[in-house]
Amino acid sequence: MTDRGRPALRQAESSFTVGPSSLTWDGKRLAIEIDEIGAPPLVSRVRGRILLTPKAVSPVEVALTGDDAHIWRPFAPVADIDVALEAKGWQWSGHGYFDANFGTRALEADFDTWTWGRYPTSHGATCFYDARRRDGSTLATALSFDSAGNVSEVDAPPQARMARSLWAVARETRADPGYRPKQVMPMLDAPFYARAMVRTQLDGEETVGVHEALDLRRFRSNLLMPMIAVRVPRRRNWRF
Repeated sequence: MTDRGRPALRQAESSFTVGPSSLTWDGKRLAIEIDEIGAPPLVSRVRGRILLTPKAVSPVEVALTGDDAHIWRPFAPVADIDVALEAKGWQWSGHGYFDANFGTRALEADFDTWTWGRYPTSHGATCFYDARRRDGSTLATALSFDSAGNVSEVDAPPQARMARSLWAVARETRADPGYRPKQVMPMLDAPFYARAMVRTQLDGEETVGVHEALDLRRFRSNLLMPMIAVRVPRRRNWRF
C-alpha cells in the first residue's frame, strides 16, 4: 500500500483511481489494475489485474457504532475472481468476495479490538463481525448471504479462541461448540493486525475462509507510527 495526496486521486461514477492503480466497474464486474512497489523488506514491483465478478451485489450496510460513524459495506459477499499478477505463481481463479469500510472518524478513536471472518458455505457465505468499542460496548454481527444477494441475520455460534499471530495479536472467531478453529495459511502479519485463511465449522460444515484480527490499542501506540510509515510509504507530487 502507498499513501498518496489528493492530486493522485480521480473519482467518477464507475471508476476510482489513485496514482497508477485503479478500480473500474462496468456493471457486471470490477476490474482492479495494480501498479505499485512492495514495501521493505521485499521491495519489488507489484503489477497486474484482478477481475471480480459478483454473483449479486448486496445492498446491505452495517453500522459498527451507534452514531453511524463507521459503516461496513459487504458489496459482493459471493463472487468469482481471476487474478493475473506479473509474478510467478500469482495467477489463479476461484471463489472471492469484495467489501469495504467507511467512516468519519479514525478507527482507533472508537475501537479497541475487532475480529472479522467471511466463510464460504454450501448456500453462499457467512460473515461474522465482533468488536470491542472504547466506550466498553461490543458489536456481534452474524449475516448469511446466498448467491442471489439475499441476506439474513443468523444466530452466531460461540466465539472460539485461536492461536495468536506471529506478533502475538489475540485472535478468535465463531465455530460450532467444541470445534477449535485453526489457521491454514498466513496472509498478513503485523504488530497490530493479522489476516489469514482459517478453517472453522459452522452448522456441522467445515469451511475455510478469510479472517482478520485488529488490535487498535497497539495501533494507538506512538512506537508503531514510525513502523507504519516504513511499511506504507507516502508519495507526494503525483501527476497524471
